[in-house]
Amino acid sequence: MRVLVVGAGGLLGGNVTSVALNRNETVVTAYHSEDPGFDRPSHQIDITSSTAVDDLVTEIDPDAIVNCAAMTDVDGCETDPEQAYAVNADGAEHVARAADSVDAALVHTSTDYVLDGEETEPYSEDAEPAPKQVYGESKLAGERRVQELHPDPLIARLSFVYGRSLPDGSVSGFPAWVLEKAGEGDEIPLFTDQRVSPSYAKATAKTLLNLLEADQKGTFNVASRSCVTPYEFGELIVEEAGFENATLTESSMNDIDRDAERPRYTCLNTAAVEEALDRPQSTLAEDLADLL
Repeated sequence: MRVLVVGAGGLLGGNVTSVALNRNETVVTAYHSEDPGFDRPSHQIDITSSTAVDDLVTEIDPDAIVNCAAMTDVDGCETDPEQAYAVNADGAEHVARAADSVDAALVHTSTDYVLDGEETEPYSEDAEPAPKQVYGESKLAGERRVQELHPDPLIARLSFVYGRSLPDGSVSGFPAWVLEKAGEGDEIPLFTDQRVSPSYAKATAKTLLNLLEADQKGTFNVASRSCVTPYEFGELIVEEAGFENATLTESSMNDIDRDAERPRYTCLNTAAVEEALDRPQSTLAEDLADLL
């Protein structure tokens, strides 16, 4: 299978590329700013340009496209909504249309931030989206355009993505920050009033490709089975990393003044993806053991 990974320079895109290569797929990467560095054909592209996307997809003629490209700076989206929609909505539209034009399967990655965070039980895929900030609104617009323009897309909603950036292998995301603070002996303030189901990039990449290989369609929550606060997440990180003397302190989302509102509860119900692949999603503890 010839797979085009769009957004391969990012954390998730790099992991999708690595897993696909390990499975002996024919992989072509596309990136926005910096070549990810895999020993494979790679193309710089601006997905906000429909012509650029059409030209690349026509040239590559992939069997499948995995779109990991996004503007994920939540506060940046709030202050620059035009760019947020250009990347997260228009860009998604361009990739979906191009995929359909060459009859390629499409995996599109979305986010838990399309949800309002008002529930107290894990959200299923059937929950009514109600984003509270421009990032979530633009990603929801992207989901809907993908559904309109591609006959059978697979949309994956992720949460709190972290892992190792590939191919260099550096720890990225929330654990990188916690480990840096622990290594310097600093206090580590962590929220106790937010709950999420973190998505480990390596495990997520495997799940996305498994769903693709199983010819699954529709929307799936792709995250760990765990529902934790950032404080609990931090506890697991320092324990797994052996920082016995790390100083974690409890804090609140209200302690930080940010441009964009964050949902307080976006734990995800993973029953659908578990049923589709006939196996459980991993727990956060299992994923951290693999990461570290």
